[in-house]
Amino acid sequence: MAERPTLDTLVARLRAAGVLPVEWEKALRAAPRHLFLPGRVWGEAIGSDGRDDDREHAYDRDLDEDAWLDAAYRDTPLTTQWDDTPGRAYRPGARSSSSSSMPTIVFGMLQALDVRDGHRILEIGTGTGWNAALLAARLGPSAVTSIEVDPVVAAQAAANLDGAGSTPRLIVGDGTVELPGERFDRVIATCAVYDVPPAWLTHTRPDGVIVVPWCPLFGGSGHVRLRVDERGSATGRFVAQSAFMRARGQRFFRPSHDLYLTSPWPADADRSESTVSPADVVNEWAGQFAVGVQLPGVWWSRETWNGGFTMWVYDAAVSSWASVDCWDDGRSAHEVYQSGPRRLWDEVVRARTWWIGQGRPGVAEFALSVAPDGAQVVSHPRTGSTWPVSPARSAIELGSHRRPEPA
Repeated sequence: MAERPTLDTLVARLRAAGVLPVEWEKALRAAPRHLFLPGRVWGEAIGSDGRDDDREHAYDRDLDEDAWLDAAYRDTPLTTQWDDTPGRAYRPGARSSSSSSMPTIVFGMLQALDVRDGHRILEIGTGTGWNAALLAARLGPSAVTSIEVDPVVAAQAAANLDGAGSTPRLIVGDGTVELPGERFDRVIATCAVYDVPPAWLTHTRPDGVIVVPWCPLFGGSGHVRLRVDERGSATGRFVAQSAFMRARGQRFFRPSHDLYLTSPWPADADRSESTVSPADVVNEWAGQFAVGVQLPGVWWSRETWNGGFTMWVYDAAVSSWASVDCWDDGRSAHEVYQSGPRRLWDEVVRARTWWIGQGRPGVAEFALSVAPDGAQVVSHPRTGSTWPVSPARSAIELGSHRRPEPA
């Protein structure tokens, strides 16, 4: 029988992972995770064999407090809100919109932040308030400012912090654009971005550090540790792979599939075959990341059917698409259809081939540079390869997707 999760077992797990030095252990014991969870959360269900399954399972404190506490001290993320909607939903929604992050990721990011006594900290994304409480326990509440875009989430975080006796400064607003008029020694984001806001650089003191989850549109992501220089630029290596919800101002609202096909599939597409399996492309996190940094503005979706699935690949400009069939029987040739000025599947294959040729580098082998004007470049320092990052607002016209007019 699996050992029941407790604060002590979580501490042991975090120590074993190398992300809980003594000063952060003291902070964790001063701000235990369960104090910052709502009465109903969603996470992985645990089977009788002690293993996680992949279903989103509800844990309700009023119905089973022991199971709810067990969920709090497992090293897993817990969804606390669906579809930007407040309240205790009884079924999962279409999209999780707020959560309590996986503890190893939380403390890995705090370790990367490298805080010191006397530092002033800005947190983007208060969420449940747990991260702000940990920082406040480590540095003192007057050193911590936290911004939350969702007023309902912010109000719950304030109540959680008050109940825990923690008093960092809380602000309701969009932390990608609305920042207090001061500079900080450290900035940490608990939401993922594609465009690192230039304001984060200008609000960080020279030699200060920014830790932020960064994700390409195609998939895969990781948190990066940026050091700001005297010119207001920032450069740093990715620390590890991680998965965070996108900042609400940088969400990508995918164009409708119907905008791409002017007539029923296969429309005007060219047919070919590929020996690269879509399953290999979508099942490797670092591989998705490597493809995504090379192909900004390209995204994919999956259509499952009996016996396999179709991987659809699209460009955000709504000009090109590709479909690739993947059968469960393990066949080596995959039927490909491609339409538009770009041959998107060919581009995916070339990007993935580069990644394989470099020995399948993990996310932590890449680096990111950000300039004061917002320009960004992802690089692979070992090879010298660099890829400019297309600004999200020019590559992805949110909410205004229309089929291009014929030439």
